[in-house]
Amino acid sequence: MDYLGGCALTKVALQRALALVYLFAFLVAANQFRALLGEHGLLPVTLFVKQVRFRDAPSLFYLFPTDIAFVTCAWLGVGLAVLALLGLPERLGTVPSVVVWTSLYLLYLSFVNVGQTFYGFGWESLLLEAGFFGIFLGAAGQSPPTLVIWMFRWLLFRVMFGAGLIKLRGDTCWWDCTCLFYHFETQPMPNPLSWYFHWLPHSLLKGGVLFTHFIELVVPFGLFAPQPIARVAGLFVLVFHGLLWVSGNFAWLSFLTMLLALATFDDRFLAAVLRWEPPAAAAPEAWLGVAAAVLAVVVVVLSFNPVRNLFSRNQAMNISYNPLHLVGSYGAFGSITRPRYEVIVEGTRDAQLTSATEWREYEFRGKPGDLHHLPPVIAPYHFRLGWLMWFAGFSSYQEHPWFVHMLAQLLENDAPTLALLRTNPFPDQPPRFVRASLYEYHFTTPEEHKRTGAWWTRQYVKHYFPPVSLRSAGFRDLLEAEGWELSGVPWTAPGRP
Repeated sequence: MDYLGGCALTKVALQRALALVYLFAFLVAANQFRALLGEHGLLPVTLFVKQVRFRDAPSLFYLFPTDIAFVTCAWLGVGLAVLALLGLPERLGTVPSVVVWTSLYLLYLSFVNVGQTFYGFGWESLLLEAGFFGIFLGAAGQSPPTLVIWMFRWLLFRVMFGAGLIKLRGDTCWWDCTCLFYHFETQPMPNPLSWYFHWLPHSLLKGGVLFTHFIELVVPFGLFAPQPIARVAGLFVLVFHGLLWVSGNFAWLSFLTMLLALATFDDRFLAAVLRWEPPAAAAPEAWLGVAAAVLAVVVVVLSFNPVRNLFSRNQAMNISYNPLHLVGSYGAFGSITRPRYEVIVEGTRDAQLTSATEWREYEFRGKPGDLHHLPPVIAPYHFRLGWLMWFAGFSSYQEHPWFVHMLAQLLENDAPTLALLRTNPFPDQPPRFVRASLYEYHFTTPEEHKRTGAWWTRQYVKHYFPPVSLRSAGFRDLLEAEGWELSGVPWTAPGRP
């Protein structure tokens, strides 16, 4: 039986796709890390590295927790990802390839391990684990070590099967097949097609849930079967995550999972699809084969906890069992939120607050706010602040220290923070007060959309954060108690010198 077939083209496809994901990941870091986690960010790394030991979260930024280091490493990662996307390291040989892919892994590990809640998503560990396996794929003109291809398939199995089991143990709507009645409306960051998916016939949406169970609970076992069964299983994964990709914004989760599915394709299939017959590939260098064998042993040993988690009654999603983010547990959407809550942040220039005060809304990138604003297509790019605002809507601000810090930055018109937003209603002068309110959001019906042009309706729920200024009693104390620094606004509250 032919379990793998030739894998020279498979290796090239994996390397190019993995380099593309790295490129997006480092572009996100280059554009957002300083505002979120920089020296004056919402959760400064400078404070984190004083509280957490290096061995618990190894990162280059323990040595250099500065904005210059963050920006330099992010753009260095972008440059290395471009080189890998072009295939230049592989053309130079196995050693240059290993050096570049190891550098990409270590650089991104450094961001993730100090990224705190802004980098607490399952696809961060997924990228690191896939990126680590990518180190061992080898140079151009050579077949990859067979064991490395199996490692990619094992990773894909854990992603898919873990997601399937967490659903069976989670929300009851996965049992009565109604989860898709809510998912497209309440997912963290909808896209332009989410509205249309939401209004598909209920019979079709119920069928979608059954299809999900089949893809995540049955298809994964085909990943280890001989060809063409493994290839068919991989195609099912591609179709399934392709649908997820076009129906919502999940950063690079779907793209990365589709990447892993490439490990199920052999050269004969890819050559037919690409209509390109590659030259004969040499065997991998002996030392790389030995390294791959060592990797396989390490993966087998580290798989104990993920396998135990799969069969645990208390199965958890998206867990890393070591600070290197290797061989973790994955899963998604064990529970479906309903309804959708959004935190709406507003500011005013009024010196005194009255019932006539004019409040202006801040618009965030990606997340719903303006009822007439069509959700954007951003995946595999990732707006981290907008995503965290979704989580904030299901809990209180006390659980999200970054939220209080963000309000302080808005009161100062902090340029890096404002760059994370879609609109700034106070471009000339900062607001005197800011506040936050909680709203319940729903998609408009087709009739409402035709009549009003709006994509959303909303209803006020409650105050989320009271109106405050930088001189509000208690607000500055709250910030200073967490070790967070302001830009020097004078403190003139009563009772303070």
